[in-house]
Amino acid sequence: MAAYEELSKEELLKIKSELEAEFEQVKSQGLKLDMSRGKPSTEQLNLSMGMMDVLNSSSDLVCEEGVDCRNYGVLDGIREAKQLLADMMEVPKENIVIFGNSSLNIMYDTIARSMTHGVMGSTPWCKLDKVKFLCPVPGYDRHFKITEYFGIEMVNVPMTPTGPDMDIVEELVSTDPAIKGIWCVPKYSNPQGITYSDETVHRFAKLNPAAEDFRIFWDNAYGIHHLYEDKQDYLIEILMECKKEGHPDMVYKFSSTSKISFPGSGIAAIAASTANLKAIREQMQIQTIGHDKVNQLRHARYFKDIHGMVQHMKKHADIMRPKFEAVISTLEKEIGGLGIGSWLSPRGGYFISFDALPGCAKKIVAKAKEAGLIMTDAGATFPYGKDPQDSNIRIAPSYPTAEELKVATEIFVLSVKLVSIDKILESK
Repeated sequence: MAAYEELSKEELLKIKSELEAEFEQVKSQGLKLDMSRGKPSTEQLNLSMGMMDVLNSSSDLVCEEGVDCRNYGVLDGIREAKQLLADMMEVPKENIVIFGNSSLNIMYDTIARSMTHGVMGSTPWCKLDKVKFLCPVPGYDRHFKITEYFGIEMVNVPMTPTGPDMDIVEELVSTDPAIKGIWCVPKYSNPQGITYSDETVHRFAKLNPAAEDFRIFWDNAYGIHHLYEDKQDYLIEILMECKKEGHPDMVYKFSSTSKISFPGSGIAAIAASTANLKAIREQMQIQTIGHDKVNQLRHARYFKDIHGMVQHMKKHADIMRPKFEAVISTLEKEIGGLGIGSWLSPRGGYFISFDALPGCAKKIVAKAKEAGLIMTDAGATFPYGKDPQDSNIRIAPSYPTAEELKVATEIFVLSVKLVSIDKILESK
């Protein structure tokens, strides 16, 4: 099939008429499909059900420290849970603090603490005239919502195949003291599935910020979420790199077991320098007497160690891989060569990033909704929900069943074709 741009007005109108008939047929089925968020499927959640049997009313609930996990104590996480998450995050367990079930919650707390009390003794951000954050785009909508909520000005930085455009990052960070941080999803990024290259990580570690309280918010959400055993991306560990470069305090690293065990009741952690963690613990002592140690113990005893976790994630991959491959193969078969969209084939993570013709993303998402398919809002992958090109759409294949996903992808493809034809016809 020739690219749509090369076809005559008459040829396009003929294709449009056929596609519209097809679309009406799908629409008449009254479907309700959801491909909006990266939620694990029921099948994936079932993988962790054995965790429910690890502890019962006759279990010994004393952790390695000798503390009864049912009681108060151990503010920053029990030793065995720290070891498990430290290995997952590739840092020493001394550099870990365990929180509750959500890494997003830790990120929110970290921004809130910086606003009200500053970072390690520097001026609280709320007392400054302007606070800015760098946002690699397309990126994770919930990161952007946090900084928007606190009134922090967000500055777009384009993503490249090797991570954020580091020329821009270096220039802005080194010259503007109002820039206090950057959001990063460094491995299998949300939504593109890009992993930062060695050079990108080295350049992050070598940053010389104009602001002493600048921090890299390194959300390694998909550290062990590979799709393939024989094709896995590798990411250099940032905490050690920053330490090597003489910037040990420059990074906060976040992770959780949300998409490993149960998203609603996993365990989450922050990894940072000794000085950073001291400041964090000072706030924690006032905020809580300790997070859910019974849940930490449950995770530690179920997975046992990082090898148990890696084996568990292979089962997740077996469920996820066919879904990703189904979406990619449909895109290639139906849209490849038409010149109306581009996408990446990630090796891990939870999303496929689709770039439509400029000015088409919102209309495509609206069109899909007409046929019963809910997708992530167009623009969500940019700060303030504003994609300057109106072209990026995030596809989340994890939650639907294989049958639902097949229909959902067909609806998406139909929507892309119809909206793109209208766009091209405008210039004919």
